[in-house]
Amino acid sequence: MYQLQDYNYDLPSELIAQKPTLPRDHCRLLSYNLKDQTISHDKFYNLLDYLPKDAVLVFNNSSVIPARLKGKKSKTKGKVEILLLKPIKDNIWEVMIKTKRKRKGMMIKFPKSSLQAKLIKRLDKMRYVVEFNYKGQSLNNILQRQGLVPLPPYIKVDQSNKEVKRWLKRQYETIYADKDKKGSVAAPTAGLHFTNRLLKKIDKADLERLNVTLHVGLGTFAPVRVEDISQHKMHTELGLINKKTLQKLVKYKKAGRPIISVGTTSVRVLEGLVAKYLRYTDKQWAKVPQVVSENIGIFIYPGYKFKVLDGLITNFHLPKSTLLMLVSAFITKDELDRIYQEAINEKYKFYSFGDSMVIYDK
Repeated sequence: MYQLQDYNYDLPSELIAQKPTLPRDHCRLLSYNLKDQTISHDKFYNLLDYLPKDAVLVFNNSSVIPARLKGKKSKTKGKVEILLLKPIKDNIWEVMIKTKRKRKGMMIKFPKSSLQAKLIKRLDKMRYVVEFNYKGQSLNNILQRQGLVPLPPYIKVDQSNKEVKRWLKRQYETIYADKDKKGSVAAPTAGLHFTNRLLKKIDKADLERLNVTLHVGLGTFAPVRVEDISQHKMHTELGLINKKTLQKLVKYKKAGRPIISVGTTSVRVLEGLVAKYLRYTDKQWAKVPQVVSENIGIFIYPGYKFKVLDGLITNFHLPKSTLLMLVSAFITKDELDRIYQEAINEKYKFYSFGDSMVIYDK
């Protein structure tokens, strides 16, 4: 079994993308053919050249919320940064808190508004519960104004400029994100490379596009802290899928159509939710609700047997991350190492705003 250190690698800092490629589909594309294990290099706008003719592409249409809030402690005026994770009740949220000392009952005030938050309790080393003094649409409106784009810490951008903040909100969101499905605190970044032009090309080809929803949270970006990776405990993330979409995916899988996931978050829905319905009978389908929702906590690492996934479009991920482990489970650890070394040698850009990779069988 692989250890955490096996998923470490050295990346020159200049290869960490600080901004997206524009147009989005002009980023670089590393393609890996599962059939003969060959690597080639291209541009993302040529993605269709690497997809099977009858492929089914599965997109995560979750929308990003402005989840980062900066405030100060009411008593000491010490700086506090909050990252919203998910709502528990109307005005009670699970969050991460960055500040020197955290005490139950601590009050946090946020500038330029009357918004306040009270620290209710600690859940674990990373997660806390806070209660806001607003609820419902009033709270949502304030969060939209006050909240910052939840960029990962390796992207260095000053969001104090309103124009920059607006630009980032557009760039750190897929063009197909459903505004009625807000809930991600990090973008499903594999989808950032798609443009309307490319989606139209997909629709004209003999391909199908299907949407699922996974609200990206700690399950995606929480670090692995145990050396034996099999002991890592995933945080759950809410997955949603329309019954008709679920039935289509099951039908296509049984018919042998290749299921291509756009991103590792869509993989979690496919393997953590869709896979459970592959053997459903008509009688069982009759009891399935029109929208299936489930808290998905599947952890995919080497040894996992994929039940739905046939191909993957993904970015280049951080060392020691669960995302890296998922990809290695799909293509083997040795091939993952070879691909990443090739990408580094060819000076691909890495992480959220970085270049892309497609893993296919054609």
